[in-house]
Amino acid sequence: LGNLVCDATHPLVAAGGRVLGGNKVAAVSSALNPDQDQMTDAPVIQRALISVSDKTDLAEFAQQLAGLGIELYSTGGTREHLTGHGLEARDISQYTEFPEILDGRVKTLHPKVFGGILCRHDLADDLAVIQQWGIQRFELVVVNLYPFQQTVGRQDVTRQLAIENIDIGGPSLVRAAAKNSDFVTIATDPRQYPEILDEIRQHGRTSSALRRKLMHQAFEMTARYDRAIADFFAPQPAEPGVFPSKINLSLSHQADLRYGENSHQPAAIYANPQDRGSNLIAAEQLHGKALSFNNYLDLDAALAIAQSLEEPACAVIKHTNPCGAAVDDSLAAACHRAFDGDPMSAFGSIVGFNRIVDPATADFLATGDRFVEAIIAPDFHPQALETLTQRPKWKKNVRLIRCPLQPASQPRVGLRQIHGGMLVQHLDDRADDPASWQQVTSGDLDSQTRRDLKFAWHLVRFVKSNAIVIASQRALCGVGAGQMSRVDAVNIAIDKAGDRSQGSVLASDAFFPFRDSIELAAAAGIKAIIQPGGSVKDPEVIDACQRHGIQLLMTGQRHFLH
Repeated sequence: LGNLVCDATHPLVAAGGRVLGGNKVAAVSSALNPDQDQMTDAPVIQRALISVSDKTDLAEFAQQLAGLGIELYSTGGTREHLTGHGLEARDISQYTEFPEILDGRVKTLHPKVFGGILCRHDLADDLAVIQQWGIQRFELVVVNLYPFQQTVGRQDVTRQLAIENIDIGGPSLVRAAAKNSDFVTIATDPRQYPEILDEIRQHGRTSSALRRKLMHQAFEMTARYDRAIADFFAPQPAEPGVFPSKINLSLSHQADLRYGENSHQPAAIYANPQDRGSNLIAAEQLHGKALSFNNYLDLDAALAIAQSLEEPACAVIKHTNPCGAAVDDSLAAACHRAFDGDPMSAFGSIVGFNRIVDPATADFLATGDRFVEAIIAPDFHPQALETLTQRPKWKKNVRLIRCPLQPASQPRVGLRQIHGGMLVQHLDDRADDPASWQQVTSGDLDSQTRRDLKFAWHLVRFVKSNAIVIASQRALCGVGAGQMSRVDAVNIAIDKAGDRSQGSVLASDAFFPFRDSIELAAAAGIKAIIQPGGSVKDPEVIDACQRHGIQLLMTGQRHFLH
């Protein structure tokens, strides 16, 4: 019995040592090899079925398997890939004695394939059946699926193209192998190859712990895949703004973070594959230490502002609010003026750009006492990258994030968690329509004032409510954010702007409930105000503006941001 257990090629051992007197075999095996407890129930891997769409690292993986004496079976394009790398792989059609049909729609759906995967190696009846029908056992199945999610993310996707990218045989193979994970190892991701190879090299088989982990990952993959298909073909609402009866989230873990908003809060980041516009998950970090939870929040705010502006723009973010922002003819000029908005608050900020960071902009950031935590931009000029990673005092830690600007393929939906559920809304990213704004005071607005009002109104939507923005020459001068009373927000914005309030414009994200804010604005030298209107006190507010010679525009639309 001891010799039987030690002979890995013996059919009883290859079957997991459980066909005849399995418990005694396992007990003796454990006694002889106390470090191999997890391996005693696993069959020796002699045969692998490989059929993949993503062929990353496949040739090297298959080469290692073949070098370990594992026989390879494969299908169509995968087999061509393997043979093109000098590997021998038996054609599944040759094995099943049934050709691929229906333009490749049916390849692996055959009892000789699924019988070899689903066979229970510890049941004599199962072993007798596969022997009767000449079925080979597959101890390793390597499968990933047609790229449905990537296909439907294309701008030119058609319904027929989406349908042809619905994998049928692949998910069936994955589910079969995962179901029979007591005996079969299922690989669905190239990142799994090294760990699988390591165990096979050491033991000729995989551990139950690894097979169970791979089983879980396999069913996670097929669940995400089916969810993506269901979501794509879900009936569209008959009217804009009508939400579906059910929202399904399928988020994939990207990384654990050092901590959350505070050091005592564990945190992680997950990816939403359905969000295909510019986003931080798809961005590339070029330099600096790992991003923190708060870095992600601030970078997301910086990205939202920067990509919403057409001219060269810079946004300086602190605690998700802009403490500085500007547009200009050059990125360096916009950056300079953005940092003038609130230099004190800009210390330790996050900076966002909508153009490639050029050497002049990098020179400005790297000089003086300026200190930034992270910079996000579509790209960085090589010389700018060198400046930012070598010259400033904070060169070792500054996070440089490359994120090409790409509009979302569909309206974005915002989710906010509350206890017991989620609040869902379309994001406030619809472009404003200046043609619909009403001037409710007499007098003419010059073109520069109109441009400043438009800039201020555009920026106020990115400031936490109650929100007040003061701007001049299309640059922020003062911001009052997140106040419980609007008059307090006005006071803070005026205090931040200082003397720059003279001749500037003011934007309010919601209506003024009283005339007191207008009196403060007039005393600070504000020349024009833009706000939604809609208060019962609108006549008093309009009268106060008229008396102080302040031009007032009403947009009819507010920009609350809670």
